[in-house]
Amino acid sequence: MPRVSRRAFAAGAAALPAVSYAQVPGANDRVRTAFIGVGNRGDQLLDAFLTHRDQTTVAVCDANAPYLPAAAAKVAKANGSEPAQVKEYRRVLDRRDVDAVVIATPDHWHAIQFVDACQAGKHVYCEKPLSLTIAEGRRMTDVARQTRRVTQVGLHRRSSPLVAEAVKLIRDGAIGRVTVAKCYHHRNETPMGIGNPADGDPPAGLDYDLWLGPAPRVPFNRNKVLYKFRWFWDYSGGQLTNFGTHYLDVIQWALNQEAPKAVACLGGRFGTRDNRQIPDTLEAVWEYDGCLVTFSQFNCNAAPANLKSGTMEFRGTQGTLILNDAATVLEIIPENVRTEELPALSPLEREANTRQGRATRQARMPEARKGAGDPTPLHARSFLDGVLRGTPTTCPAEVGHRSTTATLLARIALMQGKTLKWDAKAERVTNDADSNRLLSYEYRAPYRLG
Repeated sequence: MPRVSRRAFAAGAAALPAVSYAQVPGANDRVRTAFIGVGNRGDQLLDAFLTHRDQTTVAVCDANAPYLPAAAAKVAKANGSEPAQVKEYRRVLDRRDVDAVVIATPDHWHAIQFVDACQAGKHVYCEKPLSLTIAEGRRMTDVARQTRRVTQVGLHRRSSPLVAEAVKLIRDGAIGRVTVAKCYHHRNETPMGIGNPADGDPPAGLDYDLWLGPAPRVPFNRNKVLYKFRWFWDYSGGQLTNFGTHYLDVIQWALNQEAPKAVACLGGRFGTRDNRQIPDTLEAVWEYDGCLVTFSQFNCNAAPANLKSGTMEFRGTQGTLILNDAATVLEIIPENVRTEELPALSPLEREANTRQGRATRQARMPEARKGAGDPTPLHARSFLDGVLRGTPTTCPAEVGHRSTTATLLARIALMQGKTLKWDAKAERVTNDADSNRLLSYEYRAPYRLG
């Protein structure tokens, strides 16, 4: 047989359709999973996956050793056998008994672990935001496609039947033409916030150098690790990329658009006295085709953002559709729609016209309805079905990348203090060359993106 170069083989393989676990000869009816990161969200994902009998968790992994025994005990109770407890994620990827990994580490670790997992032949469920930078996200989607891995990004509202219904209503024109979509994260963290501890030594069991991974080496501070990493730029985009990516994903889905044309973002630390770096108050504004989208982060005041206490709202010409924080309640407020053009009236004539109601009519809207609760188990189910049966997942890497990109762009706009114009095809800022340097960052040696 003639020899085939590695480049030619890779090019031919990349053109093939994705291969699921179910298509592998001799594969059984279970997905053998490993969890990389089992604190907070990782623990919640573990609960979601353990509800499904056609998966077996064979390993749990975390740089913080105290997390591992509780995770292993939870798995043992559900599966009847205790998983391996591992500190270094590469040991997970080396295991032949792992078909898929669930990545729930801090944002700055996602890209390296995702790419390495795909290249090791593992299918990947990765928490949102998909990446810390836009260039990382593009590399992740390219590698997933090239290796033909099944992927799912943890934007779990994609698997909510209620959200899917809301998206269909909007796309079908139930509230008219949507010209504004708004989303919110509001919580009062003043005045102490996350506190202001001094630098010190890591706690027993936490491998701090491993936790940092590709991020810059800085003195240990307990606010910069575990869940509180979200308040520091080296590891996260704050609530803008945390909750904001959830909401922008739903908004882009409903608008049937995958990228904004422009973005601006302003904010600062206005009310908290802690050592955070990210703002406690900010407003991001994106321009899409025919629609403005905003994300408001109010961490100095917890009052509801609108009359219905929703965190997402779509303002259409016929009505406003509102979803609550957990996407479990959908309500629509009808508009009074004009039946004739606006007249040029004196104040007295305008008052009489309004009083008689001749110029408007109220649009008829669908009734409010409630959903079934947290859709995370359904999101896990979608991923497992993708691995076992080859069905499309609800949020593959490319979709998650596009939604993450929107919020990462706002992060760059905030840092640069500029309104940025975006070429989604080239994935470049077109009106400020200096902003493009923030599309990626230099990893700490010896880390690199495969």
